[in-house]
Amino acid sequence: MEDEVFDQLVYIFNSLVSWVAAGAMVFGGVVPYIPQYRDIRRTQNAEGFSTYVCLVLLVANILRILFRFGRYFETLLLWQSIIMIATMLIMLNLCTSVRVATELSTKRRSFIATDSKDDEVRIAKRLFLDFDWNYFWSWSRFVDYVQCVLTFTLVAAYITYLLLDSSLFVETLGFLAVFTEAMLGTPQLYCNYQNKSTEGMSIKMVLMWTSGDTFKTGYFLLTHAPVQFWTCGLLQVVVDIAILFQVYYYSRYPQKPVSHTVSLTTSAKAL
Repeated sequence: MEDEVFDQLVYIFNSLVSWVAAGAMVFGGVVPYIPQYRDIRRTQNAEGFSTYVCLVLLVANILRILFRFGRYFETLLLWQSIIMIATMLIMLNLCTSVRVATELSTKRRSFIATDSKDDEVRIAKRLFLDFDWNYFWSWSRFVDYVQCVLTFTLVAAYITYLLLDSSLFVETLGFLAVFTEAMLGTPQLYCNYQNKSTEGMSIKMVLMWTSGDTFKTGYFLLTHAPVQFWTCGLLQVVVDIAILFQVYYYSRYPQKPVSHTVSLTTSAKAL
């Protein structure tokens, strides 16, 4: 009788651990962006967050979903990709609305140029592919980001459908998905270098990146995962550490005077 009770307790405990691990696997990647989202919404300043981080994660997770058609992997990772895509679209929506509100004098830009009669939008009539590459991923409307993501998804899905029988293509697709995700921190690293500051960037987000990537890389090494997995994981950790060094360096040795424009804008909005 006691053995049966003990076995039931062990079964319940194992089930609980499995559910917690599954939840961490699916939602763990989203957690680092919660403090960044709150900071942007509170300060109404998105300058410190690079939207190219969203681009990297959108591309990586779209490619990962397409990779599943060629090589099956567990459903949890599929849901992880779907939830991450939704999270990045939410971040883009917030950043776009904040930047348009604080940059009223900026000329409106779009992915698919249209002939708009709205004087506030001021988008000239162009052809579908006649857009300025200098402003790629720096558009003024959230719908333009959605259109770009859908275009990329359709093109990538069509190519995958044509070459799905090629094992070389499938393996390359999987590698591109992993490698693209490994480049996650590079847009933020470049954004900090370009601004000569880490102001507006959530340090909590980077700390969560670092801890998560370190844990993930250690897991790959302990489980003898394929070389590209732990190599890309090590690359992510190195980039995370470089960003943390930027936080230390720019806080200790400021490269430019603190601007009061953002604080005045935020105060005005608060009033």
